[in-house]
Amino acid sequence: MPTFDLYATDPGDPLWQVPTTGAARFSWEYDDGRDRLLALYQKGKDKQWDGRTRIEWELEVDPYDPLGTPDESLSLYGTKYWAKLTDQDKGELRKHFASWQFSQFLHGEQGAMVCAARIVESVPDLDAKFYSATQVMDEARHAEIYGRFLHEKIGMLYPVDDNLQSLLGDTLRDSRWDMPYLGMQVLIEGLALAAFGMIRDTTDKPLPKQILAYVMQDEARHVAFGRMALRDYYRQLTDAELREREEFVIEGCHLMRDRLRGVEVLENFGIPTAEAEEYSEQSEFLALFRQLLFSRIVPCVKDIGLWGERLQQAYVDMGVFEMGDSNLDLLMAQDEEIAERLDAERFAVEERERVAEVAAAVRAGAEG
Repeated sequence: MPTFDLYATDPGDPLWQVPTTGAARFSWEYDDGRDRLLALYQKGKDKQWDGRTRIEWELEVDPYDPLGTPDESLSLYGTKYWAKLTDQDKGELRKHFASWQFSQFLHGEQGAMVCAARIVESVPDLDAKFYSATQVMDEARHAEIYGRFLHEKIGMLYPVDDNLQSLLGDTLRDSRWDMPYLGMQVLIEGLALAAFGMIRDTTDKPLPKQILAYVMQDEARHVAFGRMALRDYYRQLTDAELREREEFVIEGCHLMRDRLRGVEVLENFGIPTAEAEEYSEQSEFLALFRQLLFSRIVPCVKDIGLWGERLQQAYVDMGVFEMGDSNLDLLMAQDEEIAERLDAERFAVEERERVAEVAAAVRAGAEG
């Protein structure tokens, strides 16, 4: 079924065109590069995988509870509308929220693919071009996987969120070569990693857990790439240039904070916009969720050297300043370990099944 037939609301024009500026840069130095980036490039090649075979698509998913979402996490819970919902209504609500959330993941992954391709084009260093070329493939795989999950397992999509679209547009329109790194690798990827991780660690459904764990294994490399490239470059910038980047980060963080509220879902259920926004703001679960979304962004921004007074105050006002001391390397290492452990567990089960099958065949032969 065509994607446009599955959208819960009208997505508008099927093609979004973003006029871009900036130069395409070539490097004629082919035998020089930073060892760290070249090692990351090698890892990017070694870790390529096929979403059709690594993920167990045959696993069943209940579209009316695809993530095992508890009632308390739904922003309508405890409101005057909640008591009026039937069990069927609550299943529809879960379906819509999961569809909306994974749709934003899908749109974000397409944005990441375009931004990574832009980095290949505009970054001046060949080692960075090499690595970002592997990231283009990673993001294409992620978009393929999220698209398949939405089409085949949930059967519904939502249009791109206005705030996500705004940040993507700002990132792509900027002519400075480092801005796709900052907008995508640090802000959008950082927020996505936190959102992926919260669902991965709380869902009891095996298929979305697999998808999120394997995608996060890739994303850990992407954030490491952005940190390396920007940390080196930002050491060379003037205070005025750093302040410009910090202003971009502040604006982007406000957009991202307002992104994951799901007001569109409540509007689809007949809730007036003002009430939908109020319920989303008052939800204790969503308030905690929005705060934890910055667990990957704040330490990364601090690490790359954007830590001026105005930016620090913005994080204080948002209640996330303390996250600047989080151990980002440890979080990324855990992301990789979880995916590897999941693989090991799956392969161990398959191995036991193969051994049992061989043993049964041997017994049958002996009895014959």
